[in-house]
Amino acid sequence: MRIKDFILVCITTAIMFPMTTLKAQNMEKEKQLPEYLSAFPLGEENVQYARFFIGKSYLAPLTSNKDLNTPVCNVTFEPGCRNNWHSHTGGQLLIAVGGKGYYQEKGKPARLLLPGDIVEIAPNVIHWHGAAPDNWFSHLAIECNP
Repeated sequence: MRIKDFILVCITTAIMFPMTTLKAQNMEKEKQLPEYLSAFPLGEENVQYARFFIGKSYLAPLTSNKDLNTPVCNVTFEPGCRNNWHSHTGGQLLIAVGGKGYYQEKGKPARLLLPGDIVEIAPNVIHWHGAAPDNWFSHLAIECNP
């Protein structure tokens, strides 16, 4: 009886081990940036503002003229990444440019964002935005200054 149990355990382990490895490989593959996400650059890993995000994001500033006082950045979120609840004193515009993401204002349901969708965020509205659990997501973030 013990030999049969031992053989059963060995066979089960032999079957399950490759499945576990395959699942880990698939999870790593999901984290890889798609070949084409948007026409805008990915940018650098968003280390400076990482404390405001759940997951990993990337930031590509698209404007450099500080006199305009209207920063525009391409923000890219890895699958499942989002920022914490926050607000902007001057408001913000988001333009979805790649992947699939979500936007939610406090007290309202989350809104699906696909490329071409625009979100107009009024000043001081508490909200978050980020990628769907299984998709990368990029949007242009335009700061509206009072």
